[in-house]
Amino acid sequence: MKLDVVNAQNEKIGDVELRDELFGGRVKTDLIWESVVQQNASERRGTHATKNRALVSGGGIKPYKQKGTGRPQVGSSRTPLWRKGGTVFGPQPRSYGYELPRKVKAGALRAALASKAQDGALIVVDRLASDDRKTKTTVEMLKRLGATGKTLLIDVQPDEGFTVSARNIAGVKMVQSSRVTARDVMDTHRVVATKDALEKLQEALG
Repeated sequence: MKLDVVNAQNEKIGDVELRDELFGGRVKTDLIWESVVQQNASERRGTHATKNRALVSGGGIKPYKQKGTGRPQVGSSRTPLWRKGGTVFGPQPRSYGYELPRKVKAGALRAALASKAQDGALIVVDRLASDDRKTKTTVEMLKRLGATGKTLLIDVQPDEGFTVSARNIAGVKMVQSSRVTARDVMDTHRVVATKDALEKLQEALG
């Protein structure tokens, strides 16, 4: 598979070869699903908490004497059996994060990029840079490239000026090629990557 490499004016200046063993064939959506779920779980806050009998207010003394009342024996008003007592086995703060095998993560990113390439949503440019650091200039460039709506920009080492001009655009996200994930790719309408970044990704995913 070959993709055209264009400049900021959307003029073809070359092409890049996509390896069939990476971007051809069936897209493994199960790997993408596993990677997205894992990343979402890792970012979950998990701060929920309930009060057990040691944390609820009240109690401290025996409510009534042990015998002679005809009532059940109770040692504290904080017992979970009573109203306003502690909660038994309630949720406590914890991390929901877990790890995936490295090959699963790589396979998920490979499948996500292949899906975008097969759908014609992958745009390859020669460079992502801005000389004037103006958001208006970047918006016009993306419009010429046909990258409207949610767009993911990938570069080996993002240009500081371009990053400054792009971060104010709603729906546009700039990611370094070594840190891009399958969720980043699938959560966009268009993926704009530099030729160098795409070659680096092919090398890493191969």
